[in-house]
Amino acid sequence: MLQLDVLRANPQDVKKRLTKKNFKQINLVDTIIELDDKRKASKTELEALLAERNKLSKEIGILMKNKDPKAEDVKKRVAEIKDEIDFKEAAVNQFEAELNESLVQLPNLPADIVPEGRTAEDNVVVYQVEKLPAAHQGDLPHWDLAKKYNIIDFELGVKLSGAGFPVYIGKGAVLQRALISFFLSEAAKSGYQEMMLPHMVSEESAYATGQLPDKEGQMYHVTADNLYLIPTAEVPLTNLYRDVILEESDFPIKLTGYTPCFRREAGSYGKDVRGLNRLHQFDKVEIVQLQHPDKSYATLDDMCKHVEGLLKELKLPYRILRLCGGDMSFTSALTYDFEVYSVAQGRWLEVSSVSNFESFQSNRLKLRYRTEDNKKILAHTLNGSALALPRILAGILELNQTEEGIKIPAVLQKYTGFDIIS
Repeated sequence: MLQLDVLRANPQDVKKRLTKKNFKQINLVDTIIELDDKRKASKTELEALLAERNKLSKEIGILMKNKDPKAEDVKKRVAEIKDEIDFKEAAVNQFEAELNESLVQLPNLPADIVPEGRTAEDNVVVYQVEKLPAAHQGDLPHWDLAKKYNIIDFELGVKLSGAGFPVYIGKGAVLQRALISFFLSEAAKSGYQEMMLPHMVSEESAYATGQLPDKEGQMYHVTADNLYLIPTAEVPLTNLYRDVILEESDFPIKLTGYTPCFRREAGSYGKDVRGLNRLHQFDKVEIVQLQHPDKSYATLDDMCKHVEGLLKELKLPYRILRLCGGDMSFTSALTYDFEVYSVAQGRWLEVSSVSNFESFQSNRLKLRYRTEDNKKILAHTLNGSALALPRILAGILELNQTEEGIKIPAVLQKYTGFDIIS
């Protein structure tokens, strides 16, 4: 959530930056400032009434002690003030509720280096491997490879749950587990503390990291208990520090966790959603950092290098994109996407997003740190997929297919216990 003082300090700059993010309700900035003005005015009037009541209450005691008949008139005025206070308190509460409801509709402001643009076609390629692997005659897409070697059953998943819920079989399941172990081990080497997390979170948790109200329709909602299946481990990981005040010496805080992720967004049809390309349930290892505001962009670079290192170890052809304003998430100030090249499909597949949210999430989380002069400042939060498994697995299967079978990347063999799927 954006801070009110940021909006008030330079509303025209806020509007300009929101336009860069393709936000349509620009006039909401003026509405928020107007609501804040009304809230402040009502609060000032309320404080004046409270002060008058306190003053008159003291006078009543003196007047009654002196048996002054004016005491009854003062009592009547205090009773009137009570009604006025109740009215003003209701007005302040109403303005605060409307103000908060409006504030949560504003997305985060994009960083200065975010490119102009509205769609994925406007994203900027900041790195791409020099040479893409060539497709060979007879190369199969991963969904055909999965069937050929009986390692993933998409139809069985439909039987159990519906489209978007694959069943991993035998060596396919082992390879999936090997990827999770590899990603967690590499995160640990980079200083991330592993956490085992709930797979459902409260409405408050989803709100704190910005999934609500923005992505309400994309999340699975357990209505009886008002809990949400997590769309990413970012939600529980970051919420571990909700309502926490850190010391400057605590930075950086580095967390990682593996969870299944659940998203209702997979509902379209066609080649872009075949096989593992888009799922309702998928596995992912997430990395999260809480950082001092002065160091968050250097941290973003470090997190990108970590993800890049994983792709290099797996020997997958990849590229890095800096997302344009219109293609960024609601909560992000700057995002880099990582994509691997699908040889058999002849297209790029997104496998990771690494983002700096600056203080947007921490303002909702009430996550602050204490400075040396005892000021409480909002921390910065960052997160990244390291990595999301489905498209990584698709890339591995398609890139490593041979006449003998699918060769397992060397870095994974100590986790799988085999070097080929045949």
